Amino acid sequence: MHRPETAFSRRQFIAAGTAAAAAAWSGVARSQDSGGTIVLGQSCAMTGPAAQIGQPFHEGAKLYFEQLNAQGGVGRRNIELRVVDDGYEPERCVANTQRFLSDDVFALFGYVGTSTSMAALPLLQKARVPLFAPLTGADALRQPQLAHLVYNVRASYADETALMVRHLTGLGLKKVAVLHQNDAYGQSGFEGVKAALAAKGLEPVGAATVERNSANVAAAVKALVPLGADVIVQIVTWSASAAFVRAARQAGFGGQFYNVSFVGTQALAEALGKDAEGVVVTQVVPSPFQTSRQITREFLTAIQKGGGKLAASYSSLEGYLTARVFADALRQASSGGKPTRDGLVAALDGLHGQQVAGFPLVFKAQSTRQRFVELSMLTADGKVRV
Repeated sequence: MHRPETAFSRRQFIAAGTAAAAAAWSGVARSQDSGGTIVLGQSCAMTGPAAQIGQPFHEGAKLYFEQLNAQGGVGRRNIELRVVDDGYEPERCVANTQRFLSDDVFALFGYVGTSTSMAALPLLQKARVPLFAPLTGADALRQPQLAHLVYNVRASYADETALMVRHLTGLGLKKVAVLHQNDAYGQSGFEGVKAALAAKGLEPVGAATVERNSANVAAAVKALVPLGADVIVQIVTWSASAAFVRAARQAGFGGQFYNVSFVGTQALAEALGKDAEGVVVTQVVPSPFQTSRQITREFLTAIQKGGGKLAASYSSLEGYLTARVFADALRQASSGGKPTRDGLVAALDGLHGQQVAGFPLVFKAQSTRQRFVELSMLTADGKVRV
């Protein structure tokens, strides 16, 4: 089956739109000060397949906080980002969260994944400790009742899939199949695709699943390739996506592949090599390679100051950005002395609708403010163009 050569002209591709998403809630007025250090707890995948997402996200945040601490921190207090590996497994994330709460961390920061973050949610609700910038686009973490508890910096999967569907249907690609992870992440993205297609009077021509932390896609290939879809949207991580793209093409699929941002752009590009040509990924932060955006310029300058040890990627930029936003809120929360959780929540609420380094912040679930989402395309030489 021949892959369409005219589906993605440079002009058509760049003509795609933007969007962003969020949520929030109010914590208790308790100060947390461990020897002058403000401690944040981060449970994320530092090992396993999802480590290609978790590690650079953590390192990007760490870069910002370390350079901030070298300049005196916030209110002469350093910020410690205490990370514990959960391997992208919900049970381990729950155990890590219990440990953080027992240690009375000031806030939780940058959890990676939908199922992991959702598993920890009941603990946060009971303890009233805010979770800032989880790396997930699930609508379940963007409900009004979570206002002032969960603060999302990145756009939702609904935002990402809506942009995808607008773009692909605008190109006349209307037969859409979906490969999604068999968990809350995959289901959230799948629901986003269905809703976006329904708005166009369409529905998926078929769907298949792959298990979390698995690249066993044989059954999915067998189920989806015969459908003759124009596009297969993938709500998976990089290892499953790479395995599926290769196997589907070998099985004769000639259509396009779209992925949401959580796939891990750099890891996917490296895994596919030349086979990455034409694969589309939605992005929820600006390109880390183009200096037209203020946040990207700040990020690349920070990498240089840090000795160039951190590789620029979408994930590491997202980590840096979330740390930058958190520090801005913490400065406001510390203006009267010791920071409190109530002060942090009030400061974050005040940032809703504002911009940090040119990046729009939307912390209210029902907001109509524009949210940052854009399309990118992988190339055969391992690069990403937008």
